[in-house]
Amino acid sequence: MSTFPSRSVAVRLGRALLTAALLASVSAGAAMAQSYDKDATIRIGSLYEPQNLDNTAGAGQGINEAFNGNVYEALFQLTDTGSVEPVLAADYKVSDDGLTYTFTLRDGVTFHSGEPLTAADVKYSIERVTAETSKSSRKKSLSTITGIETPDDKTVVITLSSRSISLPYNLSYVWIVNDAATDITGTEDGTGPYKLAEWRRGSALSLSRFDGYWGDAPTNGEVLFQYFTDATALNNALLTNAVDIITSVQSPDSLAQFAGNPAFTVTEGASTTKELLAYNDRVAPFDNVKVRKALARAVDKAKLLNSIWGDYGTLIGSFVPPTDPWYVDLTGVDAYDVESAKALLAEAGYPDGFEFTLDTPDYDPHPIVAQFLQSEYSKIGVKVNINVITANEWYTKIYQAHDFQATLQEHVNHRDIVFYGNPDFYWGYNNPDVVKLIADSEAAATVDDQTAKLKEANTIIAEDAASNWLYLYPQIVVSAANVTGYPVNGLNAQFFAYDIEKAN
Repeated sequence: MSTFPSRSVAVRLGRALLTAALLASVSAGAAMAQSYDKDATIRIGSLYEPQNLDNTAGAGQGINEAFNGNVYEALFQLTDTGSVEPVLAADYKVSDDGLTYTFTLRDGVTFHSGEPLTAADVKYSIERVTAETSKSSRKKSLSTITGIETPDDKTVVITLSSRSISLPYNLSYVWIVNDAATDITGTEDGTGPYKLAEWRRGSALSLSRFDGYWGDAPTNGEVLFQYFTDATALNNALLTNAVDIITSVQSPDSLAQFAGNPAFTVTEGASTTKELLAYNDRVAPFDNVKVRKALARAVDKAKLLNSIWGDYGTLIGSFVPPTDPWYVDLTGVDAYDVESAKALLAEAGYPDGFEFTLDTPDYDPHPIVAQFLQSEYSKIGVKVNINVITANEWYTKIYQAHDFQATLQEHVNHRDIVFYGNPDFYWGYNNPDVVKLIADSEAAATVDDQTAKLKEANTIIAEDAASNWLYLYPQIVVSAANVTGYPVNGLNAQFFAYDIEKAN
């Protein structure tokens, strides 16, 4: 993908999707032409080890990658192409006023413990996400739920305080857990095609095929997620046949080792991972729109993206990627202009600039991005003090305590503009018009109405420079040539393993 602004985002996205489709077609044909090992161990290399095994307990994106759709299932699933399809819900009906959803559960589903799936498990699982102690980022999305009834083992009735057009989508984030389970931060009891075999913290997590699975059996026998803290070590693991797949390549420099080599397949898909400089909009000077706009204009994002990703990745002008229905090309808002940035700072009362601390996660590419920003902001008199923190520190200090001035973070979620409609979210952005638009969009009677409202909200958020959206990551998966059937888009960092085949 070209990083130059003159090439449209839509064209780049279309080419990525076309490439993914063609490669998927080639992979499918190759799989049909040769036999595969039905009991193979698929070794997946990743930089994202879960903090724990409970997605309502601040486990990080690694738990989504390993467990979503593999170990746990939901009533619905967000597919790799971005559609929402029923999984554990066999059918559902919506009342005329849109306030009552009645779900019928699929027959023959059992948990890994052997217990049957019932409506009580669904009720329990939803209430885990909406509980006061839940750390799920999607908790607010389910706040319109006022009641859950289970008239029989196969029926779940959800009542809402107001329309929620995204309810099936939002329920795709709710893993259905056995209601007999208690603490699942180190264990699991899901309904998925794999069960947890072993988790060696700091090293690897293995999943074994669940023979009692209600659906089609996986096309492999075991999945082993191997975790690395360094991208170079991860690349070397693939080069030396220690892993079969890298779920998301983190450095374009490494691609030269794989591209054009018949031993490997390089696939570029559509990403939802945004690199952003998030301000604490509650505190000075970041509570000043002119300051935020000045900081946006002071960064040469094309140069930054090229320095990190070369010819890969996409410039974005807001939090919304092109795969979301309410995408608007806003890259022209607060475009790079150092003199304009200086003028805005002066208007905001900071003619000589100011000083702030940037809390920076210790893993790539954040430290490099922080140094780039430090250099860019020095040109407008703003001094950046870089404070490197671990992923755990980021979660407790930034996400939970809101104890920061500014931070770097990658946000992987699909359709996550809703976070800007929540003034209590860690960045503290609070525009009443946006809050109302996002709330009204969820109560919309039609998808067109929902989309129109979110496009308007998206535009306001960009004009407010609520955060500084630096770029959209590329989604690059590299595998050994004898491995096919893996997802290529990585929406929400999920990585479905059940269709992966390793040729004999």
